[in-house]
Amino acid sequence: MSELTHLDGDGRARMVDVSDKAVTTRIAVARGRLVTTAEVLALVRADGLPKADVLATARIGGITGAKKTADLIPLCHPLPLSSLSINFELGESSIEIEATAKTTGRTGVEMEALTAVAIAGLTLHDMVKAVDPAAMLTDIRLEEKSGGKRGLWTRATAGIAPADSPATPHAHTAHTAHVIVASTRGASGERPDTTGPVIAEWLRERGFETPAPIVVADADIQSALAASVHEQPAVIITTGGTGVSSTDATPEATAALLDRDLPGISEALRARGLASTPMAALSRGLAGVAGRTVIVNLPGSTGGVADGLAVLTDLLPHLVDQVSGSAQHA
Repeated sequence: MSELTHLDGDGRARMVDVSDKAVTTRIAVARGRLVTTAEVLALVRADGLPKADVLATARIGGITGAKKTADLIPLCHPLPLSSLSINFELGESSIEIEATAKTTGRTGVEMEALTAVAIAGLTLHDMVKAVDPAAMLTDIRLEEKSGGKRGLWTRATAGIAPADSPATPHAHTAHTAHVIVASTRGASGERPDTTGPVIAEWLRERGFETPAPIVVADADIQSALAASVHEQPAVIITTGGTGVSSTDATPEATAALLDRDLPGISEALRARGLASTPMAALSRGLAGVAGRTVIVNLPGSTGGVADGLAVLTDLLPHLVDQVSGSAQHA
């Protein structure tokens, strides 16, 4: 632990004494990325978001944040910034953020550059969240620094690979799907799962990378759904737990995760089922969007699943494209 300069010999946090360091010009460059949707980028370019002047406001936020770095990060030294610039590069579905900080002093200015990127990115998130609450601030990193006895350090010369291209929601999730089966008896092994494999194969035939279905007891559907949503697949299809028995909890678990409801899909699923059996009217299944993940509840019967997949055949590809931001906007 003695090699970590912010810890003393006993492992206690301290502010490093820089009194004996040389006063030199120090520069640091940091970068980060806000991953959002093509729709948001179009609105940013057109200055059409509800909160206007998006980039200007984010730039001011980043500069203000850099000035307050020592107040935000406990062991940082207060530094007199001689300059700070923040630039943005707009991509298809992401905004690249770059901050360059400069000072003349006895310690480096990399934390100010990193803080500028972080606060600028958080400001961007605040500006776009009304349109895209699932936007992600990611890949914040130091790219280079100079000054002091160590001279120039760059990520490339240090042998660290540059950050990967942004894992945009479309690139990351558009071909991934999960299937969750809510069945207490199925989870205990008392009854074979006859619906999950059918859904998984249907998804694979349509180009989705789909692992084996997850079979959980009705009481565990909430945690299983939350874990699946955390992985950000393009699609989650559940089967089972949509009825009115005391253990049926799939709609409630789904509702807790949805950002937007898609009642038209739920109505279409019930209408298709009603053509086969009046019992379809008892289904409480929901459909909606959590972040950039489409979630659809199907009944637990093989007939209900067949009817549901028939409804989704034409709807799902277009819906996934819209949610991921890859659909063309007029």
